[in-house]
Amino acid sequence: MEIASETAKTLLEVLREDLGLTGTKHGCELGECGTCAVLMDGKPVLSCLVLGVEAEGADVATIEGMMQGGQPHPLQRAFADLGAAQCGYCIPGILLVAKALLDSNPHPGRDEIREMLSGNLCRCTGYTKILDAVEMAAKGRGDL
Repeated sequence: MEIASETAKTLLEVLREDLGLTGTKHGCELGECGTCAVLMDGKPVLSCLVLGVEAEGADVATIEGMMQGGQPHPLQRAFADLGAAQCGYCIPGILLVAKALLDSNPHPGRDEIREMLSGNLCRCTGYTKILDAVEMAAKGRGDL
């Protein structure tokens, strides 16, 4: 997809303002909270720290593209089943980072999950249910 945008806009601003993809959330805008995480060529990036022009030619995945064939991704189902999201503001970034982990390592240990998600802050949950949900998805709740 090609769009015309100001060269000084961050990828976060391009996604939200120019493309209307508001699932990617504004957080700290300093790269410290992980709320704005998206996948660029399959790797997590903080969209508040990436200029939109840097994404030219890259495959950028947001939470809006996570469903599979009109069905929630197994990670989304596990988060819903376990009540891993409270307010939900941080969850799009967490889900995408967890997806990148499971795409590269389908069966990570709890410490690997914790390490991968260490850059994603959540003020509501205490993380236990988030870690449980990623483990549940990794244990084969549907095809990843």
